[in-house]
Amino acid sequence: MATNQGCKGLVPAANLQPKFLYYYLQSIVQLLDSMGSGATFKEISTGKLKQIRIPLAPRPEQRRLVGILDQAFAAIATAKANTKENLQNARALKQSAVHLMLSANTPSWTHTKIGKQIVLQRGFDITKVEQKPGSVPVVSSGGIKSYHSSAMAQAPGVVLGRKGTLGKVYYLETDFWPHDTTLWVKQFNGNDPKFVYHFLANLDVSGLDSGAANPALNRNQVHPIEIDWPPISDQKLIAQRLDSIDTQTQSLQSLYRRKLAALDELKKSLLHQAFSGNL
Repeated sequence: MATNQGCKGLVPAANLQPKFLYYYLQSIVQLLDSMGSGATFKEISTGKLKQIRIPLAPRPEQRRLVGILDQAFAAIATAKANTKENLQNARALKQSAVHLMLSANTPSWTHTKIGKQIVLQRGFDITKVEQKPGSVPVVSSGGIKSYHSSAMAQAPGVVLGRKGTLGKVYYLETDFWPHDTTLWVKQFNGNDPKFVYHFLANLDVSGLDSGAANPALNRNQVHPIEIDWPPISDQKLIAQRLDSIDTQTQSLQSLYRRKLAALDELKKSLLHQAFSGNL
């Protein structure tokens, strides 16, 4: 193989199995990181690398440990792959359910435009310096990043990212400050706010980008979009069902993320045991 200047090639001595060295370096990755120096990019000098001590076991013991770790890590890799697939399936099931409910057009639904059902308004600019200590969330296109002493909009609120994180939607249960990087629902016109949230969260606005250098979304691009819109009774029912799906999906996703974290910890534990004489 060939390596560039960002790499260092290590050639093991005859009494050191390459994969034993590989696993040992994995077990001390935090130590290696702490040994790096440099302002822009960390670099480990050859001199520092030479100072690292390796617990050199006899070759039969090296082969035994490598065999155990190979088998264990293969099982962990399979478990992680299955867990990631389950995580993706949970997301896909939610998206499928949302799409199905929001497109289940019946005779009671009305063909209309978004601008006739809700009124979107650009948010209000405020810098971190201008913000005063308080409990009012300042919602930008990336979510709640800070808090302020006063609000510009009353709850319940629905906020849509218009610049930066385009199309990300947030639901607010307390009064809030919609940032200039967002569009917020100024008027619900009698519609259910939670349904509006789910509807906008399922709306694909990727093709509405009006920004040149940075992604941007204009309310005048969203208002004319033609849609099929349910009556308020259907809205409330759909919102309740989607809230329930959200809760279940988040619970599953949390479970799968904890499992992935546990598998990573198991891998670290096995490496630690292998090179501390406990495996």
